[in-house]
Amino acid sequence: MTKETRTANNFIKNIVEKDVADGKHAGKVHTRFPPEPNGFLHVGHAKSICLNFGLAQSYAQGACNLRFDDTNPEKEEQTYIDAIKKDVEWLGFSWEGEVRYASEYFPQLFDFALELIGKGKAYVCSLTADQASEYRGTLKEAGKNSPFRERSIEENLDLFQRMRAGEFPDGAHVLRAKIDMSSPNMNMRDPILYRIRHIEHHQTGKAWCVYPMYDFTHPISDALEGITHSLCTLEFEGHRPLYDWVLDNITIPCHPQQIEFARLNLNYTVTSKRKLKRLVDEKRVDGWDDPRMPTIAGMRRRGFTPESIRSFCEAIGVTRSEGVVDVSMLEFAIREDLNERAPRAMCVLRPIKLTLSNYPEDKVEALSVPVHPNFPEMGERTVYWRKDLLIDQEDFAEEPPKKWKRLAPGGSVRMRGGYVITCEEVVKDAAGNVTEIIASYDDKTLGVNPVGYKASGVIHWISSVENVDLTVRLYDRLFTDESPDSGKAAEDFVQLINPDSLQVLANAKGEMSLANIAATLPYQFEREGYFCVDSSSSEGKLVYNRTVTLRDTWEKQGN
Repeated sequence: MTKETRTANNFIKNIVEKDVADGKHAGKVHTRFPPEPNGFLHVGHAKSICLNFGLAQSYAQGACNLRFDDTNPEKEEQTYIDAIKKDVEWLGFSWEGEVRYASEYFPQLFDFALELIGKGKAYVCSLTADQASEYRGTLKEAGKNSPFRERSIEENLDLFQRMRAGEFPDGAHVLRAKIDMSSPNMNMRDPILYRIRHIEHHQTGKAWCVYPMYDFTHPISDALEGITHSLCTLEFEGHRPLYDWVLDNITIPCHPQQIEFARLNLNYTVTSKRKLKRLVDEKRVDGWDDPRMPTIAGMRRRGFTPESIRSFCEAIGVTRSEGVVDVSMLEFAIREDLNERAPRAMCVLRPIKLTLSNYPEDKVEALSVPVHPNFPEMGERTVYWRKDLLIDQEDFAEEPPKKWKRLAPGGSVRMRGGYVITCEEVVKDAAGNVTEIIASYDDKTLGVNPVGYKASGVIHWISSVENVDLTVRLYDRLFTDESPDSGKAAEDFVQLINPDSLQVLANAKGEMSLANIAATLPYQFEREGYFCVDSSSSEGKLVYNRTVTLRDTWEKQGN
């Protein structure tokens, strides 16, 4: 019940295949996924996960490490570590051996820093942050050498050991690589390798008060783990010379190859961790796993399947060309996946009473309808037909527009899986609101095309008695602007939040099959979209989230 996966170009796979064919790295492919544990993973990380783990899975000698880049304990939490591990496993991947942490390599990293100092290739700098910024220069002007650049090896070794011993406050000194302050590449202008931070680390406790920078930690961690292909997004392209410089100037036998690819940019979406954290901290969303968030946790709670996300990542491909992917591609992937696997059910989101004038008061029919119209092996479900039914308010119009395909005074419709009915009368309250629709049914039309009159369309319905109470959350895109993370829009992106990104319908009614709180797959609510049980549900208080509509409603609206 799956369709052939759509594939797109993957230039990195071509590089890896050539390396394997040439016998490079003895034909071994070893990648790594190195997230920072300072937030939840988002859909952009899903692309990287699928790339790194997927490449490793493609080869007999393939392996992929999960390594946390935990070099900044000020922003890191165990909660994020646990969430990231869960996301990787949920997407269907497993890592090589135990989970790794960059902090495991702190002793080796410190020793490599001492080696660079001993070779005269690193020094302790005592400039303030503002002074260091001034000395660094600009894109158009070369930087200036720090007045501390020519400290002796002995003095640098002494100061660095005293930094390690905790003798100095935060910001008093840093360790910098001695490269070239006139380099056109700003990353090569004596970059910082270590800084002082008197803060407890979630893995190493109070053992360290100096912490290595990412650009120093990353290449060494890769090399210590025997990584063959170190895959990064394009913003790290300018860091590659430093990656190579570090490995070329220390005594380490392995030199991984860094390859950069274009990150995933989705329209109507923000993927900056800082901005996503702001949404959470300011309670503009219901946590990191809010179904409107582009986090993997949010997508999982909304009802996305790992198969659909992997299919989406495969379809968009891996290139070096920056661009924006239409979010409708992601929505298409989940529709295509769920269309074949999601059981069907009927749910009336905004109920209005429908009374059959010619149906017996005490009669109830148990009607069998397929769980899935295309797969009879999935079985049948039971819906109950009686005198009093419920239909959706939006399926009735007193003054219908042209080409109206639903119920109207004097008009006929087929009830999904049931009989054809004809509207006879409309009951209103004192304010003129429709409170009840009186209709007749044709007892000869169950599963049979009507004779003598034409049903204008098909609508769904629910028994007024045999049903389950539901709260339904209708989720939509979180932002109204197509580019909330760029240009002027990014300056105050929270002002672009879609006020209709969440609608809560507290009085929805569903057929009895929807009472399954343990349902692991989303349902297709016929004619409404795909929905899944929310994690906040409990017995007697069922909450369903809309995963996606049946079609792209934004395109129809011209947005």
